[in-house]
Amino acid sequence: MSIRIERQALAAAWDEIAPQYAARRDPTGSDAALIEELIELLPQDALVLDVGCGDGARTLANLPAGSVGLDISQVALSLATAAVPTARLVRGDLAAVPVAGGVADAITAYHAVFHVPRTEHPAVFAEFARVIRPEGWLLMTLPSAPVDTIREGWMGGRMRFSTFGREATLDAVAEAGFRIARTPVVTDPLGSTTEMLLAKRGPH
Repeated sequence: MSIRIERQALAAAWDEIAPQYAARRDPTGSDAALIEELIELLPQDALVLDVGCGDGARTLANLPAGSVGLDISQVALSLATAAVPTARLVRGDLAAVPVAGGVADAITAYHAVFHVPRTEHPAVFAEFARVIRPEGWLLMTLPSAPVDTIREGWMGGRMRFSTFGREATLDAVAEAGFRIARTPVVTDPLGSTTEMLLAKRGPH
């Protein structure tokens, strides 16, 4: 399947799922609370890019005013417009972020990267490094075990989950130019737990 067709399928899947996902997930929780820690590391008037922002209620709404939300789903962006009217919203792809290089003080990527085919994850992390200024920060979900599958019936639709796993992801993030700061375990939007990654852009 070509990348273009793959992206069209992913966008269609999220367009179908987005309203139910927004309704079912909890907008609070310890993964959302990590944003407070991130903001303390950033300068005043920081620009944060929230990739895979979805409806915006859990992550984007807690970021500094004027932050940018990026999502492949137009339905999700419509929900985010209502939830976070002060945010700037862009439709786009994680592997080709339509943002100039070095403009973001940080990127948040909650439960986003593992919906992209895992063979493209190095390109995604390279894009993150391109967009984040030197000494900027990345806060993202860290996957656990390797998986590459389509889950039928997930949130009433079908969704790809794809990752080479925890250690391979840590290696790929480091190779893209990030220093790993810490990997806290937190609650996720659907009431389970997940590991997060906080990393700083810069030399190893």
